Amino acid sequence: MTDRVPLKELRDRCPDLDAACDIVARFAEILLNLRGQEKLEQWTSDAEASALPELRGFAAGLRKDWDAVMAGLSLHWNSGPVEGHVNRIKMLKRQMYGRAKPDLLRKRVLLYR
Repeated sequence: MTDRVPLKELRDRCPDLDAACDIVARFAEILLNLRGQEKLEQWTSDAEASALPELRGFAAGLRKDWDAVMAGLSLHWNSGPVEGHVNRIKMLKRQMYGRAKPDLLRKRVLLYR
């Protein structure tokens, strides 16, 4: 609990830090609860209106690929299994570099579990 006292004091002394903490905490809540459909539009508007250029830039980046951001923050589907397979294949390829022909690499990729 002692770590929170200095942060509260800093937030009291610096309005920009206080606003940044609030905006970032709201975004974390959207990420954790997958509430993109409900709250992301308001959050992005608030971030664009903030005094901090970093938050404005981040919000502008979200607007550039809005459909993908909304899907990522509202749908339960993800590409985790696919990324896991890609990572596994890259690991096998690194292990086999310079040691075998493509036919052996193909067999290892297909048979490795």
